[in-house]
Amino acid sequence: MAKPPYQQIADDIRALISSGELSPGDRVPSARQITAKWGVAIATATKVLALLQQEGAVTVVPGVGTVVSGLSKVGRPSKRDHGGLSRERIVAMALDIADAEGLSALSMRRIALELGVATMGLYRYVRGKDDLLLHMIDTVFGEIPMPKRPEGWRLQLDAAARHTWAMFKRHRWLAPVMSLTRPQLAPNALSHTDWVLKSVEGLGLGHEAMIHIHVMLFSYVRGIATSLEAEAEAEQDTGLTNDEWMQGQEAILSTLAASSRYSTVVKLMLETELDLDLDSLFEFGLARLLDGIAVLIASPPAPKGGRSRRAGSRR
Repeated sequence: MAKPPYQQIADDIRALISSGELSPGDRVPSARQITAKWGVAIATATKVLALLQQEGAVTVVPGVGTVVSGLSKVGRPSKRDHGGLSRERIVAMALDIADAEGLSALSMRRIALELGVATMGLYRYVRGKDDLLLHMIDTVFGEIPMPKRPEGWRLQLDAAARHTWAMFKRHRWLAPVMSLTRPQLAPNALSHTDWVLKSVEGLGLGHEAMIHIHVMLFSYVRGIATSLEAEAEAEQDTGLTNDEWMQGQEAILSTLAASSRYSTVVKLMLETELDLDLDSLFEFGLARLLDGIAVLIASPPAPKGGRSRRAGSRR
């Protein structure tokens, strides 16, 4: 009787370890690499890694990924045997997994496996995955305090946006799970919001405009950051940087250049050194957003049902 696909793939990876082709500390194929190489669904690929982890053949190293068990090349000890179970320890392990492999690899069973405890034991400390995610968000927002408040609203909003961008870059899974219309009420996230709102307090803006400025700025940074994880995975899976990938598209672009239908965009892509890395997009858009907010502050709309009363400007 043929083995299920996930067991056969696990056998293939074990063979690579046994032969020495993969040594302790070496990265094993990621879930996405498994789907590409063996032609299976992401759920099957995740099951392969879970089986190998359960057997102790591989382990997760934060910031690195899933590696062959044994002496890690980065010298980071496993958290499996450290201390008693607690919510803080569960959240820390959840962050390690999400940071290393993405949120799709995170489950209560996976956390329990890494901590060496029964899955049901986790529910004494977190009610479920949604509750766990809220604690993860709160922990991440509280990792680094908001910066010392600079002088002037523009520098303050600029500092807040950069603080948020840095947070999303440290935790690439975070941006897609943040809701704009149903915000997660994590205490540290609320403190972040309060810091931003104080930046535009006393400028003659109504409460609605103040909230909209915060949400607009946060949603802009979040929108750019939703590409961070996919970008990192694409570079990892292909081995190509953005520049190298674009160079590989030149033949296609040259063919498209013959069509007047795409003449403007193709001309720009061929004749300019177009820099579309995420940091450059963040910088360009942030400056334009702050320019627009400056116009609003210079001439705020009158509140509904009355004339505008402006307080002293802090520009």
